[in-house]
Amino acid sequence: MTHIAIDQDITPTERVLDSLPDAWEASVGIGSTEETAISDLAGVDVALVTSRVPLSERVIDASDLGLVGKLGTGLDSVDVAAARARDIEVTYTPGMNALSVAEHTLTLLLATARRLTEARGLIETDRWRDEMTLGTRVSGSTVGIVGFGNVGKRVGSLLGGFDVDVLVNDPYTAEIDAELVGGRNVPLGELLADSDFVCVTAELTPETRGLIGDPEFERMDQSTILVNTARGPVVDETALRSALEHDDIAGAGLDVHHSEPLGSDSAFLDMDSVVLTPHIASMTLQSRRELIDRLVENVTTLWRGDPLPDRYLAPVATE
Repeated sequence: MTHIAIDQDITPTERVLDSLPDAWEASVGIGSTEETAISDLAGVDVALVTSRVPLSERVIDASDLGLVGKLGTGLDSVDVAAARARDIEVTYTPGMNALSVAEHTLTLLLATARRLTEARGLIETDRWRDEMTLGTRVSGSTVGIVGFGNVGKRVGSLLGGFDVDVLVNDPYTAEIDAELVGGRNVPLGELLADSDFVCVTAELTPETRGLIGDPEFERMDQSTILVNTARGPVVDETALRSALEHDDIAGAGLDVHHSEPLGSDSAFLDMDSVVLTPHIASMTLQSRRELIDRLVENVTTLWRGDPLPDRYLAPVATE
């Protein structure tokens, strides 16, 4: 009997359960701390997780896992090297939610540009629109995209209907990729100085951790709006908070955060210039169905001992 544990954030859960082999015994629910994850994974052969579950070296070493399936693209919550050291394969579903994340990136860009947090606050306090700060029009602006992978490319494509200039910063992308969306691949400093909107879609790696910090905010104009749908640590949160508090930038749209879930005492919750969402950029019904089907296919294929295309096998991060 194969025992599989399923992260409760992988919904609709019924789609997962209906797709598993009949001989597999499934349990739903994995804790979001190391202690609870260790307890919930005891005696488990296969785990299906989101980034909510911390599969650290400690958790992996304490488990009986033989296989991990990570929903989505990011692998920062899984110590892949520790898993490999214990002959635990890690499979994931890179790129499959890219369009949904790109759409959410534009959602945050537009919502922040039009100051929707402030607008809702006016209604809730019976002030209507007399005290409303004017929003910013996106058309005719310059949009910078930091990280031009699966998500960044789709953001660039979606911007095609907005009559904007597109700047790209990604040392690993070909110039032709930027040109296909009418953009240019430029140094990060140039992008930050010339962009009205900066969309961060870069993968979290040792190289990109803290990529946007105090020096980068100093390069931005006071009218610049930052959007982050990558991972929280790509942007230095302390530097971002300072830039917002001192009006060094105009606003921020944030789907990802350094510490998740974001605490109710977060300073960002008191800022009218900030639009927040709880790491939901990939969560559309269509992409979730596709991700679940692919992930279940991946884990059942590997558990049978059959080969899987390399693109679905998690790489070990290198410094």
